Amino acid sequence: MTHSRPAIRELLDDHGLGPRRDLGQNFVTDPNTVRRIADLARVGPGDHVVEIGAGLGSLTLALAETGAELTAVEVDAGIVPVLRSVVADAGDVASRVNVVEANAMEVDWNELLDPTVEGGWTLVANLPYNVGTPLVCDVLDEVHHVTRILVMVQREVAERFAAAPGDSQYGAISVKASYWGRARIVGHVPAAVFFPKPNVESALVEITRHTPPDADPAALFPLVKAAFGHRRKMLRKSLSGIVTAEQFVAANVLETARPEELGVDDWVRLTHVVTSE
Repeated sequence: MTHSRPAIRELLDDHGLGPRRDLGQNFVTDPNTVRRIADLARVGPGDHVVEIGAGLGSLTLALAETGAELTAVEVDAGIVPVLRSVVADAGDVASRVNVVEANAMEVDWNELLDPTVEGGWTLVANLPYNVGTPLVCDVLDEVHHVTRILVMVQREVAERFAAAPGDSQYGAISVKASYWGRARIVGHVPAAVFFPKPNVESALVEITRHTPPDADPAALFPLVKAAFGHRRKMLRKSLSGIVTAEQFVAANVLETARPEELGVDDWVRLTHVVTSE
């Protein structure tokens, strides 16, 4: 049970609502796309899912139909009553959906999601373009009981998360994703399936957590950020005053390299050397 384009327009019109530009709202109007996302989430009975930006409930219903237990988070106070009504009218799946009105950028994640849930949580979302990167980065850094992430974001953002060393899109968030897990693009979504239609294409990126390398992220990520702040410069320039020539040698990292040439293991070694002295 998912919403078609006419159904979405009717729901909005009936409640005197419209897509809010300030919240970056673009509703998915294609049932096949919604079902594809639910299939890619690979969840079912016994699994726990959190959906960010549940909107009018198209993806919410598709995820609930898998049998998973779902926490659906929506920030728009005008949309939340409609979402609750849609869920209540969905029959048996309603008992598996908990609708929460909250801002995912400000929420207490330990309060929202039980950290003791066996198997952890899967985050699934059609994220507004303006919050996609910071939200995913915050979840990776702080919400370790979210063990899998499947989000639809702007295509360029997805490419940055999944990029490997040497790729044109490789940057600080690529290193962050590699540190915390394995990121890969699992699908592309055309602009035509959204209402309103955005000016950019979207992609689905999956990040699966793994045990991170043995390095303090509080030391590693500022080092990475400093280097990519001057990505065209050699590391001896971009990290001048932070890393010495001797430390580059000790870490087996060329000081003449540029940041996009280093994989996460290189950054880990460099962090170890810098923090041990």
